[in-house]
Amino acid sequence: MAMAKDPLSEAGFYFDELNKLRVLEPEVSQKTSELKEECKDFVDKISQFQKIVGGLIELVDELAKEAETEKMKAIGARNLLKSVAKQREAQQQQLQALISEKKMQLERYRIEYEALSKVESEQNEFIDQFILQK
Repeated sequence: MAMAKDPLSEAGFYFDELNKLRVLEPEVSQKTSELKEECKDFVDKISQFQKIVGGLIELVDELAKEAETEKMKAIGARNLLKSVAKQREAQQQQLQALISEKKMQLERYRIEYEALSKVESEQNEFIDQFILQK
């Protein structure tokens, strides 16, 4: 025996579990509720994901800043080394120039000494001859 169709449900009206009159079928209403919950979970997960990504971006920014700072320190140290090397080079050149100057001075003194020695020996010879003549 076929069940008689409910005239209300044919008109699109339904009773829910609390016997309240509804326009949606109970099954559709339940699926809508489930979908709503799933959407809420999805939105929560997206929000959590955004927080994680935000934290990751902050961390990467911080690391980039630290890397930039270290890079600047390295450049500073390299420049300092270059300037120290240049100073050493300049000092070395100054010392080479001083050595050359002293060598030239030594050569002048040597020549002067030889000349004076010659004069001395000539004078000694003259004195010896002078004494012998007397």
